[in-house]
Amino acid sequence: MVGKNQTAVTEFLLLGFRDLQDLKIVVFVLLLIIYIMTVTGNSLVIALVMVCQNLHSPMYVFLTQLSLSEILFTSNILPGMLWLTLIRGGKISITRCFFHYYLIAVCTITQCLLLIAMSFDRYVAICKPLHYIVIMTVELQIQIVASCWSTGFALSIVLYVFLYRLEFCGGDTIDHFYCEIASVLQLSCSDISSAKLFISILSTPLVVCPFMFIMATYITIFNTILKISSSIRRQKAFSTCSSHLTVVCL
Repeated sequence: MVGKNQTAVTEFLLLGFRDLQDLKIVVFVLLLIIYIMTVTGNSLVIALVMVCQNLHSPMYVFLTQLSLSEILFTSNILPGMLWLTLIRGGKISITRCFFHYYLIAVCTITQCLLLIAMSFDRYVAICKPLHYIVIMTVELQIQIVASCWSTGFALSIVLYVFLYRLEFCGGDTIDHFYCEIASVLQLSCSDISSAKLFISILSTPLVVCPFMFIMATYITIFNTILKISSSIRRQKAFSTCSSHLTVVCL
């Protein structure tokens, strides 16, 4: 609880890139180029999949959702970084800070779940090719996409509630270019044990489960491909996994 002799903090001071002020124009230009390239590249992916009929497959449907989440993720962080680079740090309200982190959590959770969906799609396509059309229906694709986004929003709401209940009455300085959760928790004068526990419970499965699922499915996929007698069919099967493997590696 906030003590009588303490003032409640309503804003945070983000320091940004104060050590790079001599190069702030260079940093600003580099960040701006990265932002433009990220948004443009992902927007082109979405537009291309929408326009080209031969790309209306489940893999590319999931890829458009991944591109959409990347646009939201980047647009939530990089404009603030550009602003902080020019003005040598700036203030942000606690509500806005938590909302920024909420969007980061939504995009991160959704991306992890979409990678699982894309892995499942490749598993069905290669290991159960005769049942692919029956299994990966349009209805199932819509359900998977809706589940990924709704899970991201729901879990992030719970995290947002945990953070919004915290009180801040001491320091207000965050040595970062966005509201990084560990730095924010250090400034709280409330008991942060429950928030840290929930973050650990939430983040660990979101990292481990997708990794384990993707590893298991691709071990099965590679075993299936190696059993194919025709080298041309093997190469074609490998090529169908290239887009997903590229995304996972990135």
